[in-house]
Amino acid sequence: MSSVLTCQNVHKVYHDGDRELKILTGIDLDVREGEILAISGPSGVGKSTLLHIMGTLDAPSEGDVLYRGNSLSTMGSKEVNRIRNEEIGFVFQFYHLLPEFTALENVMMPAISKGMSRKKARARAEELLHTVGLAERMTHKPGQLSGGEQQRVAIARALYNKPSVILSDEPTGNLDEQTGGSIVELLWKLNEEQGVTLVVVTHDEALAAKAHRWIHIHEGRATVKEEV
Repeated sequence: MSSVLTCQNVHKVYHDGDRELKILTGIDLDVREGEILAISGPSGVGKSTLLHIMGTLDAPSEGDVLYRGNSLSTMGSKEVNRIRNEEIGFVFQFYHLLPEFTALENVMMPAISKGMSRKKARARAEELLHTVGLAERMTHKPGQLSGGEQQRVAIARALYNKPSVILSDEPTGNLDEQTGGSIVELLWKLNEEQGVTLVVVTHDEALAAKAHRWIHIHEGRATVKEEV
């Protein structure tokens, strides 16, 4: 099975004056095509930091990240930006929807910002909102949607460019158990039916145990906790 993303000896260090804070201290892992990979660990251990590095939102202090075998550190900023925008989808705990726009317009935004016609962008956005079960809520603004519905809009937006991998940071963290369960069911269904590769950062070990592989981060290093 080929790898979509690979972390090689990834370190992350933050500096606060003379103080040095080591967050990640040599992470090695592969994200395999078509799998669901869960990453867990206690609060503050660096799970989100690792996800941001994998998604090119941050850079490692040492080590490298490869996209389909090609080192991101050797690429120009234009190519890295292309990979971030076209090959990687992001779903965050806080949905980051634009409150003044409808669900449909929020999903259309990645295409509109690139100059695609509204007609073409709308057709794809409508298809995705159907996929995530929001066909009847397209014209509602975020303030008129429940937390679970807002997360579904965020997932539809992440899928817009047909990314190779979706990086999801605590996707159920702001939701009650029942609503969170429906979001997990949706993500797993997307993986099973569309082959979407998922990396899910979570503090919920019951959720992590449902993944194909479960990586646990402790003291800056990653260990395999469970593999199906």
